[in-house]
Amino acid sequence: MQLHHGTLYWPATTTPFVAEKINEPRSHYDAVIVGAGMSGALTAHYLMQQGLTVAVLDKRNAGEGSTSANTGLLQYSNDIMLSELIEQIGERDAVQFYTLCYEAMQDLAKIATPLACDFVPRNSIYYASSAEDEPRLRDNFAALTKHGFPVKESNFNGRYALITSGDAEINPLKFVHALLDDAEQHGVHVFPYTEVTDSFVRDNGVLLHTSMGDFTADAVIYTTGYETLPVGKRARAAIHRSYVIVTEPLDDPPEAMIWETAIPYLYIRKTADNRLIIGGLDEDIATAPSEASIANHAETLQHQAEQLLKRDLPIAYSYGATFGESVDNLPFIGAHPTKAHHYYLLGYGGNGTVYSMMGAKMLAQLIKGETPIGAHLVDLTERLV
Repeated sequence: MQLHHGTLYWPATTTPFVAEKINEPRSHYDAVIVGAGMSGALTAHYLMQQGLTVAVLDKRNAGEGSTSANTGLLQYSNDIMLSELIEQIGERDAVQFYTLCYEAMQDLAKIATPLACDFVPRNSIYYASSAEDEPRLRDNFAALTKHGFPVKESNFNGRYALITSGDAEINPLKFVHALLDDAEQHGVHVFPYTEVTDSFVRDNGVLLHTSMGDFTADAVIYTTGYETLPVGKRARAAIHRSYVIVTEPLDDPPEAMIWETAIPYLYIRKTADNRLIIGGLDEDIATAPSEASIANHAETLQHQAEQLLKRDLPIAYSYGATFGESVDNLPFIGAHPTKAHHYYLLGYGGNGTVYSMMGAKMLAQLIKGETPIGAHLVDLTERLV
């Protein structure tokens, strides 16, 4: 599956990942992770910390799938407002989910801060796209405040807005590379260009057939992002596509991350070299767009952002990429409902990196036979077949 087209920015900021040469893979691993992007790298990090033997496989090189098109906005808030999630699943569960996202942000900060991945704490500005959206945003402020999340009311270009703290920006590709480099130093085996073709449940775990030979493990974890799953089929989720432009370096770009209440929404963030990443214009199409479509949508994004920020924004990079969304706005994390020893971490939604962090911790507990807090909110019952 082609996950993106166009000129990507993140690969221009670093060099391709080079895995350590593994002369002899282990005869058996505690866990094999399929997918060496954000979810896979964070899961490897957590399992490694638990003292498990881990292999990470990917049919591409590490980080060359959806991670290369990830815009690197890290927020505890979600595409669905807390106030609206309360209406959907109830106050207790909604607050618990938001709390898990907030804790995941704190965990990401601890892990990313010492690494060379351009991690920078930021505030986020969330503004009402129209006067009709203002009551919804005020309801969300009331819900966030009631439950102790860091938020304050503000004004953005004459529109009602919320400012949340505890958010951040990151270079996702550098982060994945740094996580896997560190994991390798602690005994994790990384196998790029290794495609899983089938899996079989055995008494002692799983047998994986791959393009590099067979692997056996106590558990297999699929962190394959928006790719078609090698084993299992998604339900209650859909693959869409979105568009992104990256500007030339700018004088005095805005420091805060910016997004809006409209669906689909426009979002803006700064990079380490003073560019702006601007994205949006989502479409309900499951394939990466053509070059002509990217060019047309890039002009629209440029115009929208220039109108909002009241300045010229010359384009340096533009691309389109696929992304996944679940029907209930929650990620897919947990064990396969019927297939033993098979686990999944699929961070569908606009908060994928935060969901990856949350899911990595949950899977580390599940594999040890523990029940993570909030696991019932994201489990795979009726969501994977």
